[in-house]
Amino acid sequence: MALGSSIEWTNSTWNPVTGCTKMSSGCQHCYAERMAHRLQGTGLPQYRNGFQVTLHPETLELPLHWKKPQTIFVNSMSDLFHDDIPDDFIFGVFDVMRRASWHTFQILTKRSRRLARLDSCLEWAPNIWMGVSVEAASYKFRIANLASTRARVKFLSLEPLLGDLGQLHLQGIDWTIAGGESGPGARPLDPDWVRSIRDQCTDASVPFFFKQWGGVHKKVNGRILDGRTWDELPCPLTTQTIVVHHHASTAPTSGTELTTQAGFTS
Repeated sequence: MALGSSIEWTNSTWNPVTGCTKMSSGCQHCYAERMAHRLQGTGLPQYRNGFQVTLHPETLELPLHWKKPQTIFVNSMSDLFHDDIPDDFIFGVFDVMRRASWHTFQILTKRSRRLARLDSCLEWAPNIWMGVSVEAASYKFRIANLASTRARVKFLSLEPLLGDLGQLHLQGIDWTIAGGESGPGARPLDPDWVRSIRDQCTDASVPFFFKQWGGVHKKVNGRILDGRTWDELPCPLTTQTIVVHHHASTAPTSGTELTTQAGFTS
C-alpha cells in the first residue's frame, strides 16, 4: 500500500490481498515472494503469513481516502483472481474501484480462466484496466481469455519475457507492456523477441511500453530499445499522467527509431 511506486507504468500500489502461489514459468523468481519474506522479517503485520494468500479487508477502502487522482496497480503482491480469494472479496474490490472513480486501477492476472468465468458478475467501470501476464508462447491462451471479457481497457504484460511469443492476436487489446526478468537468477532477454512484439503492436496501432531489459542489475541495463525509450500509453489516459522512470542503457541497439503512432501518449 503505497503512494508512489518504482514500477515504471503506474503511480501507486494497493494490496487488499498479499501472497500467491507459483503457477507458470514466469513465477520462478517472483519478486513479490522475495519482498514478502523480507517484510515478514521486519515484523510488518500485513506480512505476518509471509507469502501465503492473506486477505486484508481493513485496507479495502484505502483508495477512497486518496483524494489526488492516481494510477493504482491493484495487488502488486498477489493475484486478485487466485483460487483462494473468495468471489465476494473480489466483488468488494471491484466495488471500491467503481466508487473511487477519480483513480485509474490496473489489475494483472495469470489466472485468466477464472477471470473469464467471473466476467459476467464483475462491474467493469471505465476506470478499471484489466491485464494478463504472458511470459511464454504456451500461455498465449490468456490473451483470448482477456479478450472475451467486458473490461473497458485491456492490456498485456509480456514479462518476464522468456521466449519468442510468435504471432500475437491483438484485436481488442489497448496496450502492451514488455520487459525482461530482473533480480537474482534473472533469465536472459533476446532483443529480437522484444522487437517482434513492438513491430506487431505498431502494425496493429496498439501502444507499446518497454519496461526494462532486466538482469541482476536492471538499472545498469536500462530500457532503451533501438535508440529510444518506448513509453506509449492508452490514450486518453483517463485521470492523470504516469511518471515514467528512466534509466541508462547498455543494451544492444540497431539505431532504428520508429515514429510514435497517432493517438499514443509517449
